[in-house]
This record gives sequence, structure tokens and C-alpha cells, in this order.
Amino acid sequence: MKPSLEHTAAVDAAITSRKSIRAFLPTPVARETIEDILRVASRAPSGTNTQPWRVWVLTGEAQASLSRKILAAYDDPEEASTHKEEYAYYPTEWRSPYIDRRRKIGWDLYGLLQIGKGDKARMHDQHGRNYSFFDAPVGLMFTIDRVMQQGSWLDYGMFLQSIMVAARARGLDTCPQAAFTQFHRLILEHLGAPPEQMLVCGMSLGFADPDAVENRLVTEREPVSGFTRFLE
Repeated sequence: MKPSLEHTAAVDAAITSRKSIRAFLPTPVARETIEDILRVASRAPSGTNTQPWRVWVLTGEAQASLSRKILAAYDDPEEASTHKEEYAYYPTEWRSPYIDRRRKIGWDLYGLLQIGKGDKARMHDQHGRNYSFFDAPVGLMFTIDRVMQQGSWLDYGMFLQSIMVAARARGLDTCPQAAFTQFHRLILEHLGAPPEQMLVCGMSLGFADPDAVENRLVTEREPVSGFTRFLE
């Protein structure tokens, strides 16, 4: 199949317009739309077609009650300290340029929200917005069988990207969230997930609030020349 210019532009737009949204409208998302997004994303590649993903879709009270459980733990310092991530998403020792990019996006977001560097209470509350799914009407949780290794986690990343791009193609937005991994025990129990399943991350899905100042954040990207070497 030779793609038309319109087809290429539509695919490119779905990819390049994707960004992490941190404020959603309460507008419901039809179950058929969610199923359609997941059906498209299931075509993501995986080594020897293992398809290591498992998805848990939360809406309504199932979503709200999970938020309450996590926020209760998050807002209690003693309780929060008993919840640890099961895998290391970030490095234990940061170096440039990664730490510089990390700091910039943090301060850019706080700048939009007018949160000062010493305002720990508002920083805490803003981070806690993760656990209410930024008010999105749909929360997604992703798990993987514990027997799977690093290659399957690479496959999982392509699956998550496919969900986000398919959502954009339908006028929806997302926010992939590693913040949930700290509370994996609470989440897996709430889901009724079997013990062989491990939490990968969560994701908020819905319609972006166009008036929310935090949704104006657009992260910078390194130019192709900065991360690519052509060898001839």
C-alpha cells in the first residue's frame, strides 16, 4: 500500500500532537471507543508474538474508589513510606543531559501553575493529582507477567505508544503515569490481579481541558542531528 499525503499527514499529526495532559474534562468516553483503541494498539509488535500486555480499564466507582485508597496512603507520610516501587524506572544516579531535561520540565510545569520552588505543600498536591487521574473519566492500569524479561518490557512500550497515538487519532488525550508504581500493592489488590502479575504503569484517558493552564506545557525535543549518526 502506497500511502497518500493525507494519510501520512494524519499519522504524523497523531504522533506529534501527543503530549501528557494533566487536566481533563469530565466528558465520558464510550466503551466502544476504548475497545477500538485497544484493538488497534494490540497490533503493536512483540517478540515471537508474545503480546505481554494486560489492561485493566477503570471508570466510575471502580476508578474513584482506587483514587481514594491511593490518596489516603499518599497523604499519610508514615503510610506512604511503606509503599515502594517494585522496579526502578529512573536511574539512581542522574547525569547530564537527562537531569537537565528532567529539571526543566518540572520547573516549566510549576511555572505555569505558579508553584514556587519552596512550596512543598502545592508540589505535594500537584503530584497527588496523578492519583485522581487528573480528573480523566477513564483510568488504565497495565500489568505484565513476572516471568517476562526486558525484551517484553520493550514490547510493552510500543503497545503503550500505540494506545496514545490511537487515542489522538480519535480526538482523545492521555497521560502515561509511572507515579502509580509506588502504590502497586494497593492497585493490584484493588484490581483483583493474580500474584503473577506486576504493575507496569497507569494511564489517564479522556478529553483535554482546553482552559487548563498546565495543558499548555509542550516539552522540548532534541533535533535529529543531536541523537543520530549516519554512517555511510
